[in-house]
Order: sequence, then structure tokens, then C-alpha cells
Amino acid sequence: SQLVESGGGVVQLGGSLRLSCTGSGINLNDATVGWFRRPPGKEREGVSCINISGRDRYYAGSVEGRFTISRDSAKNTVYLQMSSLQPEDTAVYSCAAGATLWTPQAMCLAFRNGDGDWGEGTQVNVSP
Repeated sequence: SQLVESGGGVVQLGGSLRLSCTGSGINLNDATVGWFRRPPGKEREGVSCINISGRDRYYAGSVEGRFTISRDSAKNTVYLQMSSLQPEDTAVYSCAAGATLWTPQAMCLAFRNGDGDWGEGTQVNVSP
């Protein structure tokens, strides 16, 4: 069982990318799911998290209005659409799945390694 991220890469300033997080042996339709990132030399931070229905979503202030999290239940996948990318968005992006008792805000602010399942991450580089 694992989470698999894809969609990372190199993009120019102002560009867009869509990250995907797919559960293999993990049912994302029964989990609160979040995207986290670790910029170079910095701590990991919650970027955006979504509840099972998709109606409750949380965004970090630094990405609000630029990033959109969504679900595709049929594909057991959660997406992170990233637009207007800035150099400070450069990071390793990882997805995580937790029990439904986690609200999206709580997950993004407090979820840790032992709290659920984590993917290996995908690198996003934004060039100036």
C-alpha cells in the first residue's frame, strides 16, 4: 500500500503544474488528504488539504488563490492544480492521507509522519 505522487517538474515563473496523488492499496475516498511541501533548507509545511466530500478545503495563505485541490473519486486520486508559480514554490511536494477525523485545516497545520500514510514526494522547480 502506498501513495504515489506525479506531475512535478521544472516550470518558468508564472507557469502552471498539476500534481496527482493516487492511492495504491489505500482508499483516498475514505480519507482526509493533504498536500505538503518542503522547500530547500526549510521545514515541511501544509499547502492544501481536503475532506472526503471535497466541500471542505484548506489552503495555506501563501498559495490561496493560486492553488486548487480537488478529488476524482473514480480514479482514487487527489490533485493539486498550481498556477502563477513563483520561485518560492520550489519544493518537494508530498501527499498524505489521514483518518476522516482530521479536518483539512487541522491536517495541514498538524499532521506528522506517524499520523497516516505519506508518499515519497515529487520535485517542483520554478525558475525565475
